[in-house]
Amino acid sequence: VQLVESGGGLVQPGGSLRLSCAASGDIFTINAMGWFRQDTGKEREFVASITRGGRINYADSVKRRFTISRDNTKNTVYLQMNSLKPEDTAVYYCSAGQTTGQMNWGQGTQVTVSS
Repeated sequence: VQLVESGGGLVQPGGSLRLSCAASGDIFTINAMGWFRQDTGKEREFVASITRGGRINYADSVKRRFTISRDNTKNTVYLQMNSLKPEDTAVYYCSAGQTTGQMNWGQGTQVTVSS
């Protein structure tokens, strides 16, 4: 499974960004897809996930601000990020968990929230 992210960039506090992640390869074995993030000097942390059946989970820090969605026809997952804060600054990684138990990662996309 290969994952390609897009949509990162620089945004002012309070602004919005939408990340996309397109999956290819052995997509029929993908169960859950999601997003993690990692800021400099910190550990990678969970942001949001969505299963093929549509079950969604969010980290407490992004609830009511971020929305994850999935288009199974396009093998793509999205992360709509609203009301962005400086502490949301990080490299955002797309993830895809396969039914085999393997976890796959994208290359990451930088999100910077700064005035």
